[in-house]
Amino acid sequence: MAESPQSDSAENLEQQASIGLFTMVRLGTFNMGLSIMSLLLLGVLNRVMIADLKVPALVAAGVISIYQFMAPARVWFGQRSDTTPIFGHHRSGYIWLGIVGMAISGFLVVQVLWQLGTHIETVGWNAGAYPWVALMGIMFALYGLSLSATTPFVALLVDVSDERTKSKIVGIGWSMLMVGIVVGVIIVSIVTSSLGDSNTVATLRGPINRLFIIAPAIVCLITILSTSGIEKRYSQRSRRSAAGDREDSITLSKALKVLTASKQTGLFFSFLLVLILSLFIQNAVLEPYGSEVFGMSVKATTGLNAFFGIGTLIGIMATGFVLLPLLGKKRTVTIGCLAAALFLILLIGAGYIGQPWALQGAVGLFGLSAGVLTTGSTVLMIDLTATETAGTFVGAWGLAQAVAQGIASVAGGGLLTLGKSVMGAETAGQLVPAYGVVFFVQALGMLCAIALVSRVNIQAFQLDAKQAITAVLENELD
Repeated sequence: MAESPQSDSAENLEQQASIGLFTMVRLGTFNMGLSIMSLLLLGVLNRVMIADLKVPALVAAGVISIYQFMAPARVWFGQRSDTTPIFGHHRSGYIWLGIVGMAISGFLVVQVLWQLGTHIETVGWNAGAYPWVALMGIMFALYGLSLSATTPFVALLVDVSDERTKSKIVGIGWSMLMVGIVVGVIIVSIVTSSLGDSNTVATLRGPINRLFIIAPAIVCLITILSTSGIEKRYSQRSRRSAAGDREDSITLSKALKVLTASKQTGLFFSFLLVLILSLFIQNAVLEPYGSEVFGMSVKATTGLNAFFGIGTLIGIMATGFVLLPLLGKKRTVTIGCLAAALFLILLIGAGYIGQPWALQGAVGLFGLSAGVLTTGSTVLMIDLTATETAGTFVGAWGLAQAVAQGIASVAGGGLLTLGKSVMGAETAGQLVPAYGVVFFVQALGMLCAIALVSRVNIQAFQLDAKQAITAVLENELD
């Protein structure tokens, strides 16, 4: 009996050594599915709500962002998957339930949207619309909980990887996120090909309903194919279950303490917060910008995500192979922020040109800078992380990132609403500066991010922050 755990560990190690490129790509396709689902919400629904159904931008962005504010539930699901298996699996069962929940709740969101749209078309925007908005918010909260239930996928990657395969799995996962955007655009383009530049509930209902049936069904199939059998064959969870803090066991209170453990941690996470806000504020307004200023259809505005995704993928590869080795981490991030600020100004300029190709080019260039910043900031974070506290540190960053993205969506909608009220926003000429408020604030945020990252001292971080974070964790244990 005493030799059984050792035998199991040896068997697990042997199985782990056999994980190959095909299995890594197979796991990565799960991220492709998540990317498709994200595109449906941020690439389709926000445009339909703001541009077609005339829901106020702040309300639309606020209700959509609710799912991102459910991020703290990821902690519970991550910890639950450590102790309580579902369908005989510690990780896969939660992933499957989460994806099915996302598919169902996403479809329910759309059904509530039609009721809201009908109300607006019939009597206009008044107090009677808010019960439908509240019900939609509940549906988005359920979607966010379902998305949180897929958090054990991160734990599954930890369970099946080692130092030899971890970087490859992460790189493939990032690439599949971008591939998912392109695949999602193709699906949306095919299903919504009958829609024009201006739509009503009657013309939207059929194509969008089909889209929210077909795409989630494809994502569910991708998830099953991606994860089936992986945990049983490759997982080393039982051997590693005694390991300390990991990113799926971070609590909110501990995350806040880690983020403020020292001056350097505060500076670095302030930089990340400003960077994330500046990268994602346009998420809620980009497709409506294409619709209201450029007269683009649902198919065309959704296609903007492909330009962004391709640009991001190129930026990721160029940064990893060229910029980082040539310039170093801080200089790469600084150049990425400057480029992003410039390309955000180009987004405003594209509005005055009024041609879709100008918008597509500006979006692709902004995606390029986003790829540089994503890779540069992630590598910088890894470089500034003490090995002894890596799980907690990265977990705190992930939790902060999710909340920051939610704040960014609300901020984007709020800034657009403010811009429209100040500029009048009756004609395309007035709409450009209204949307320009959003992009200009993002550009200013990029400059603030440069100021913050320039004050980060890698040597001081490695000396002081490591001790400060360790002290926080020791106090938690005490």
